[in-house]
Amino acid sequence: MSPVKKGPATTRAAEEIRRRLLAWYSAHKRDLPWRQTDDAYRKWVAEVMLVQTQVDIVIPYYKRFIERFPDVRALAAADLDEVLKAWEGLGYYARARNLHRAARIVAEEHGGRLPSDAESLRALPGIGQYVAAALLAMAFGQRALAVDGNVRRVSSRVYDIADPTRAVVRKAGNPLVSERPGDVNQALMDLGATICTPRSPDCPSCPLETRCLSRRRGTVTLRPKRRSRRKRPHYDIAVGVVWRDEEILIAKRPPEGLLGGLWEFPGGKRERGESLEATIVREVNEELGIEVEPGAKIAAIDHAYSHFEITLHAYHCRYRSGTPRPLGSQEHAWVRPGELDRYAFPAANRKLLEYLTTND
Repeated sequence: MSPVKKGPATTRAAEEIRRRLLAWYSAHKRDLPWRQTDDAYRKWVAEVMLVQTQVDIVIPYYKRFIERFPDVRALAAADLDEVLKAWEGLGYYARARNLHRAARIVAEEHGGRLPSDAESLRALPGIGQYVAAALLAMAFGQRALAVDGNVRRVSSRVYDIADPTRAVVRKAGNPLVSERPGDVNQALMDLGATICTPRSPDCPSCPLETRCLSRRRGTVTLRPKRRSRRKRPHYDIAVGVVWRDEEILIAKRPPEGLLGGLWEFPGGKRERGESLEATIVREVNEELGIEVEPGAKIAAIDHAYSHFEITLHAYHCRYRSGTPRPLGSQEHAWVRPGELDRYAFPAANRKLLEYLTTND
């Protein structure tokens, strides 16, 4: 018999797990800013920011974002550049672009109020199954289980599920959210973040210890089953800090795709057998249609994305000829060094900007 059929809570067991979980949550819940409001918009912003990002990183971004865009209409009225600047450094920028697009739809088609049904939520850009479930439960009090990494891990151990797919976890955990779904979801998340951690779970402190099948069977450290990670590929990226008199040339990336809508120093990926300087000359010409001459190297900056790693090689460059055109970018700008901070840059370029600022 599979663990899923044997382990998921019966009604009585679910009631007992929920009772213990909520009692623990009442005493130990984390004090998070988005839990201090009933505003669905603010919970929405938080849940989008929390996708693939740790709580401690999100908190200051959330506070600044809400101060700048306190409601849906304020976000909808903002320029995308403003939104990306507020998001700068948080990563996964498609989240910001989709949040902005969705805010405009909510403002125009839903009277500025986030819809409270699953179908309408899922129709909004950037709202997938997880965010929709989180909002249904935590903003609207509806029965839904939001399966993030913490909920998946807790469920895997409580029900001793080796391979806890989202569908399996929802089947196992749905009986828990028949009452107080918002608190149950948040309790599961907090339990996973503070007690039922990936590598060193504190089982004696867990309110579900006596109800936990993997604790009983000695499989806690085996749950969930760990998948081997593939080695991330590495790329050398060469960019030019192109000078014309006292100004530097920057370019805005296309609106969609990786880092869409952000500004950057022009350049790109080195091809096999190509020097870094030749990469800059080729890429700047392909991107903006101008000729540049690389000079002194500024820095080599390592940066990791979710699926690959790069070393960003930056060079001072002299502008030689041509009129910049948006061949591989949205637009360009010549700006003085002191004005660069007005623009939203991806993390590796931001590190370069800091290097330039501190090494004038």
